[in-house]
Amino acid sequence: MIQPGNVFKDNLAQLPPIEGIQRIDLVDGEGAVLASIENKPGKQGSLAVDHYLKQAFGTLDSKAAEHGLAVFAEHTSDARNRPGAHPNVDRLLEIAAGGEALKIDVVGAA
Repeated sequence: MIQPGNVFKDNLAQLPPIEGIQRIDLVDGEGAVLASIENKPGKQGSLAVDHYLKQAFGTLDSKAAEHGLAVFAEHTSDARNRPGAHPNVDRLLEIAAGGEALKIDVVGAA
């Protein structure tokens, strides 16, 4: 497990590679896909964080969400100040505050 610093870019450099991943689906307890994060520019940071959290924690529960918020570094404080600006960070904030844990499904490239 990485020890996140204060800069997201530096934290991102420590995460496992995401080549070969098409997308990640976040699934609730009923089996509904609440969010999909595709492997495309603008989403790859969130994809890498969720992929890492799956490897480190197995599920997106409050402990994983807290760690993910530390990995997102400066984006976490920005998300707290501007709700909606960082939907993936907003989701982690919600789970860390007691929201439902989510299953992380990694979908490989075809």
